[in-house]
Amino acid sequence: MKEARKGCESYYNQNMTTVLIIEDESELVKVLRSYLEQGGFHVLSCGRGDEGLALWEKARPDLVLLDLNLPGMDGLDVARAIRRQSDTPIIMVTARVEEIDRLIGLELGADDYITKPFSPREVVARVRAVLRRAQSVQVVAHVLRAADLEIDLDAYTVRRGGTLIDLTPTEFNLLKTLAAHPGRVFSRMQLLEAAQGVAYEGYERTIDAHIKNLRSKIEEDPRHPSYIETVFGVGYRFAKT
Repeated sequence: MKEARKGCESYYNQNMTTVLIIEDESELVKVLRSYLEQGGFHVLSCGRGDEGLALWEKARPDLVLLDLNLPGMDGLDVARAIRRQSDTPIIMVTARVEEIDRLIGLELGADDYITKPFSPREVVARVRAVLRRAQSVQVVAHVLRAADLEIDLDAYTVRRGGTLIDLTPTEFNLLKTLAAHPGRVFSRMQLLEAAQGVAYEGYERTIDAHIKNLRSKIEEDPRHPSYIETVFGVGYRFAKT
């Protein structure tokens, strides 16, 4: 395989779990490729954000390792574009250490976040962990379970400890969106769009009222929620169980 420097390495194997690396540091790509391939993954790579997005659209890899500081198109914009089309797991890789970048990355739907410098072995372990979480959701996509909560996506019902809970369509869509991605942070705008199909700036705070009502129905103690957690300044997430 050719090493990705200015362009993209675009050969892909549909029979293997594929990781797309969008990173402009060629030596780092080389190291990550070596460790990931030793771990049994097929690796694609690209050194520009715009070309990396085009390669993602073509190959639809199982996971993206995405640098934030990229030529051609910023990593955050690449993440936004991917999230508009797909739930492909994204691990952001960056040298930026500012808190705001971390929060923005999570708000965009990144599944994990790694700051340089890092151990390549740690990256492989993070890739495996994120893929396991994503695959576990896909396997039981028709029924989501967390502790004593059961969400049946086909029957459009929710039960806690076997007792049926009456939710509005908006509450059900919010719960489904959050529970399908435990640990992932959703902004209010993202939740508004998931719940109602549209999102208008200025209306995102209505999500707080819906979340409050939802907690009153599914939480044992809504003042100390165990399912839906608040991420201050960003939005909400479903707790990992």
